[in-house]
Amino acid sequence: MKYFWSLLLLIFCSLTTQSQVFTSLDDDAQIVEPITWDSHLEKKNDSIYKLIFTAKLDKGWHLYAQDVAEGGPIPTNFTFNNSPTTYELVGETSEPNVPTYYDEVFGMEIKYFEKEAVFFQTIKIIDPEAIIEVEVEFMVCNDSMCLPPDTIPFQISVAANKTSKGYANAEITPIDIEKTEALSLEMKGWDAYKPVGEEKDGYMTIFLLGFLGGLIALLTPCVFPMIPLTVSFFTKGAKSRQKGLVNAILYGVFIFLIYLLLSVPFHLLDSLAPEILNNISTNVTLNIIFFVIFIVFAFSFFGYYEITLPSSWSSKMDDKASSIGGVIGIFFMALTLALVSFSCTGPILGSLLGGSLSSNGGAMQLSFGMGGFGLALALPFALFALFPNWLNSLPKSGGWLNTVKVVLGFIELGLAFKFLSNADLVEHWGLLKREIFIGIWIVVGIGLMLYLFGLIRFPHDGPKKKLTKSRFGFGVLTFIFVLYLFPGLTNSGFANLTLVSGFPPPLFYSVYEKDTQGPLGLKAYKSWEKGLEIAKQENKPIMLDFTGWACVNCRKMEEQVWSDPEVYEVLKNEYILVSLYVDDREKLPEHEQFNYVRGNGSIKKIKTIGDKWATFQTVNFQNNSQPFYVLLDTDLNLLNPPVGYTPDSKEYLEWLQQGLQKTEE
Repeated sequence: MKYFWSLLLLIFCSLTTQSQVFTSLDDDAQIVEPITWDSHLEKKNDSIYKLIFTAKLDKGWHLYAQDVAEGGPIPTNFTFNNSPTTYELVGETSEPNVPTYYDEVFGMEIKYFEKEAVFFQTIKIIDPEAIIEVEVEFMVCNDSMCLPPDTIPFQISVAANKTSKGYANAEITPIDIEKTEALSLEMKGWDAYKPVGEEKDGYMTIFLLGFLGGLIALLTPCVFPMIPLTVSFFTKGAKSRQKGLVNAILYGVFIFLIYLLLSVPFHLLDSLAPEILNNISTNVTLNIIFFVIFIVFAFSFFGYYEITLPSSWSSKMDDKASSIGGVIGIFFMALTLALVSFSCTGPILGSLLGGSLSSNGGAMQLSFGMGGFGLALALPFALFALFPNWLNSLPKSGGWLNTVKVVLGFIELGLAFKFLSNADLVEHWGLLKREIFIGIWIVVGIGLMLYLFGLIRFPHDGPKKKLTKSRFGFGVLTFIFVLYLFPGLTNSGFANLTLVSGFPPPLFYSVYEKDTQGPLGLKAYKSWEKGLEIAKQENKPIMLDFTGWACVNCRKMEEQVWSDPEVYEVLKNEYILVSLYVDDREKLPEHEQFNYVRGNGSIKKIKTIGDKWATFQTVNFQNNSQPFYVLLDTDLNLLNPPVGYTPDSKEYLEWLQQGLQKTEE
């Protein structure tokens, strides 16, 4: 018991640590082009032709139909620059019956094509020498990201039945050349930062988290009494001490392997659909499910009911262990322990599952967590078999074991609201603003304090006895923690509770009125030119944020990473934030529209705000995916390698701080 509180504090701190992949981008491979277009004519009679457009899609990508519900992606659209003297359109552009799918990116039912898309347009030819000019506007996505909307122009010669792409007859003016050149930044330092992928895993962290969870499980009524009984069975029941020692160690090895094997199905799931595990942390439905599960676990620990597996399972395993004997029998004994102790270990394993899978680490991270948990459970059986005299130092089973369960119940209850808070932040329901969340934790803390002081009781508590020193000490610590939380209810400088940073919602998600000029209330400039001007005035570096209204990972970064109090403060106070939306379909003023001349001589029409910023990103950073973040000083020196989706707030904070350090050199 004397180490119990320390273990709880360590677990409490470890739950915020998440692994991730810190993605620096390779400038030779980041122009993603998952779709190719082609077209041809089919002659029906002397004047009627069918124009067929075909799009080929890379595996995993999809193209949206022409009819898409409001609030969804950009639909595919065909614009014909027809002249009544050359040809006429007969009817509208058609497409085959398009399947309807649930789109993970937009969270709605949408019609889209996979692998291949075909569109048809019937035309009536008036002039046999007609040149049909058409622009195809489209948007492609996969299960985790969307590329900016793009436009492909076609010129189809009826006489030659030949298709060419690009604006063959576009007039290039000096203004077009000037504006094309203006899109290119004279950046300094790009060559010095050949971005290299860098992976930093959190496997040891999640292993430690699992190990600590296993140690806590050892202190529960379902497991602790089994230690001396099982060790005595092996050491005294064997024909020789050496044989008993080997059996006890083998028993521990099997316990470790059984919990490790529990992660195997997640590896199969991960290989079939990695996004299932990687998107858990921001999936609203799953966060609500975890919230409900944690509430159920909490009341189970309080003693109102038990979460147990069918008793027939453990009975069958016990029978096999008794009848088979040998190594296989020892395995079934270990499996019996895992089944019998589920009512205590299940909630802790559930916490481990929620904590590891929601950290974007995937199945491998879960394996490390399960391995740590199994090792912590297995070690006592091997160690006490090696040193049987240690059994005499173990405390006797008693009411303190139930106290451990109830304390764990209060911790589960508090953690449950973290998952509900995740869902609330993503959906902006406003149910768990920061002060409400902290208020709930205060209530939970007061409940735990009253329990430890013996003022409230639960079903499995024994007769009321004199308050022990350990319970009194833990109660005092809980009281101090509750006092620490109270300033979090205020709208003052003391509201930033650094010790619990990452658990409550961010400071700006508050019941008090806050500025809301950009994402999360940050001041964000929507123009590169304006942002650069302000950065020069305030002598601050620039955080260039290539984002999109339909970019789900961009929202994840804003809501899960930028919301970290430390990250938020750096973005707010140390950088000028310039957010450029590459899918903004608002038309540019006519005098700002122009023909962009690519390096190969082809032309792209810059008509919308999104056209401008998507081209700006591609030209300067050889990248067309979002989110994409760049740190620059006012002299356009690149401060460190740009990064993309970086779901770990600590890694992202380090990246921001590296940029600040560079400006001070």
